[in-house]
Amino acid sequence: MTDIPTLGVEEEFLLVDPGTGQPVALNREVADRAATGGVDLQLELTSCQVETATDVVRTTGDLRDQLVHLRRTAAEAAVDAGARLLAVGLPPTLPHEFPVTDTPRYRDIGERFGMIAHEQGICGCHVHVAVPDRDAAIAVGNRLRPWLPLLLALTANSAIYRNADTGHASWRSVLWARWPSAGPPPHFESADEYDAAVQMLCHSGVIRDDAMAYWDVRPSARFPTVEIRVADVPATVDETVLFAALVRACVMTALDDERRGAPVRPLAPYALKAAYWKAARKGIDGDGVDLDDHAAAPIPELLGRLAERVGPALDAAGDRDLVIDGLARVAEHGNGASRQRRAWARRHDVDDVLAEAAAATLET
Repeated sequence: MTDIPTLGVEEEFLLVDPGTGQPVALNREVADRAATGGVDLQLELTSCQVETATDVVRTTGDLRDQLVHLRRTAAEAAVDAGARLLAVGLPPTLPHEFPVTDTPRYRDIGERFGMIAHEQGICGCHVHVAVPDRDAAIAVGNRLRPWLPLLLALTANSAIYRNADTGHASWRSVLWARWPSAGPPPHFESADEYDAAVQMLCHSGVIRDDAMAYWDVRPSARFPTVEIRVADVPATVDETVLFAALVRACVMTALDDERRGAPVRPLAPYALKAAYWKAARKGIDGDGVDLDDHAAAPIPELLGRLAERVGPALDAAGDRDLVIDGLARVAEHGNGASRQRRAWARRHDVDDVLAEAAAATLET
C-alpha cells in the first residue's frame, strides 16, 4: 500500500437572510468579519456564497477539527453581517437570479455564460489529495470514474429548490451539468492530453480559462494534488470527513493499481451517465447502477462494496472504522437530502428546511 497522502478540503456555503431565507449578497462583508477571527474566506461566483479551505492535514481527526472551526467562524461572521450560513447544495428558496461577485473575472464569466452564471448559488465540496505528479493525477481520475456516482449519492444535499421538492437528491449536480466542462472527466492518456483538451476549450471560447475545467476529477492548477469535485457540500462536518476519508482511500487504491499496472476498467459512456443520473435522482435512499454488471443495486450496498475494495487503504490511513461506521449511520439516518425531505414533509414549509439545514451546518 502506498504512503498515506495528505489532504485538504474546500467547502462552499450559502448566505441567506435569517428571516426570509432568501440568498443575500453579503460575501464580502462576511469575509471581512471572518478575517478578524483569523479565517480567510474565498469569494465565489455569486455574491451570496463563501468558501472555506482547510490547511493540509494528515489525519481525519485533524481535518474534523479544522472543519468545525471553519464552519463556526464563518457562521459567526455571517451572523455579524446580518446573514445565516447554510451547508446546502442549492438555495431552498431563491430570487430569479443571483448577483455576480464584482471582480473582473466573475463579471466576464457572467457576461459570457448568461443565465448559467446568474442562476447559481451552487455549493460543492472539493477534496484535494496529494499525488506524485500531474500524470499520476490523470491516472487517478481515469480509475476513479466508476466510483464518482457513488460519491455523489453519498453527499447529495440539494433536494429542495425554489420552494419545492425537485424529485432529485442532488439537483445541484443536474444544474451544474449545464456548464460545458462539468461532470465526469473523459479518459485521458496523459497530462499532455488533458492540457491539450483544456487549451482547445479555451481557444474555442467554450471556457474562459483553465480554472473553468470543472470536471469532477482534475489535476489541481495550484497544488500537487488531484482534486475531487463531485460532491454537494455535505450537510454536516461528520459527513464531510466521511467523504474525504473515502476519497483519499479511493485515490490511494488508484495509485496502487496504477503502480501495479492493473488494467483500467472499460466504462461505457452511457452506463456512466446512467449511474450519475440515478445517483442524482435517488441519493442514498434508492438504487444505483452497478457499473460492473450494469444491474440495479441499493446505493448503501454499492458503497459497502466500495469500502471493501479500498479497505487496505482505509486500514493504512487508520480510517476503516470511521468510514464503516459513517456509511452505516448514513444508510440508517440518511444524508443532507434525506434531512431536507423529512423537514419538507412536515408542513411543506421551506422555513423547516432552512432551520434543519442551519442546525446541520454546525452539528458536531
